[in-house]
Amino acid sequence: MPLPTMTHSSSFLRLPATSSPHPPPADDASAAYAVVVLNQRLPRFAPLLWDRARLRVCADGGANRVFDGMPELLPAEDPDQVRMRYKPDVIKGDMDSIRPEVKEYYSNLGAEIVDESHDQDTTDLHKCVSFITRNPPGSEESNLYILVLGALGGRFDHEMGNINVLYRFSNIRIVLLSDDCSIFLLPKTHSHEIHIERSIEGPHCGLIPMGSPSASTTTTGLRWNLDNTSMSYGGLISTSNIVEEETVSITSDSDLIWTISLRN
Repeated sequence: MPLPTMTHSSSFLRLPATSSPHPPPADDASAAYAVVVLNQRLPRFAPLLWDRARLRVCADGGANRVFDGMPELLPAEDPDQVRMRYKPDVIKGDMDSIRPEVKEYYSNLGAEIVDESHDQDTTDLHKCVSFITRNPPGSEESNLYILVLGALGGRFDHEMGNINVLYRFSNIRIVLLSDDCSIFLLPKTHSHEIHIERSIEGPHCGLIPMGSPSASTTTTGLRWNLDNTSMSYGGLISTSNIVEEETVSITSDSDLIWTISLRN
């Protein structure tokens, strides 16, 4: 029996006035976006995703990044007005990184502060994703996208912890974003169609069997396609591949990490 198909698109990064050679998949047209900001430099498209989101959550020191970084990304506007407009709905984590004055500022604006310093077994991103899944911004979990800003860069163990969250919540669409690339999980329970937004992403991409080896992965739409190919650490992994077509299809017997470069 063929696997059900899951579609993916980075149309959330498309500027409102930018046309696309193909419409976004139906899943994206009805998507409910939540944004999580971690404690790394904000990517250039942070204001765009913030405006598209129905729920905005800062993970501890991520609130500092919004407070400092949003005015830097919008230098033509008054910094105080920017800070008031880009107010997180929730600040959640163990509260060891947020500056006291930032915490007080957003609390006075009505942001919900959730101190989970008692929980040292999960990361701040894990805490934020758990909160969002319990309080989803849309009516259907299947339409939920969690866009994570600041998930890449900085300490390598933090990056690995963020990627581990993709596996911990494999039934949720979570996209890790930096200025340079996006990363998300392709669960083995589905075949996958990735609709490429050529104006904002590519051409470089990769497929990484991080959780376990893959005995069989098949793709179309790439320069170097895989045909029932095995991949594992210590063996072949598909890095520095090139997107050739508008749609990339992927089927695998193992969960895979998909990554694609983002254009400046």
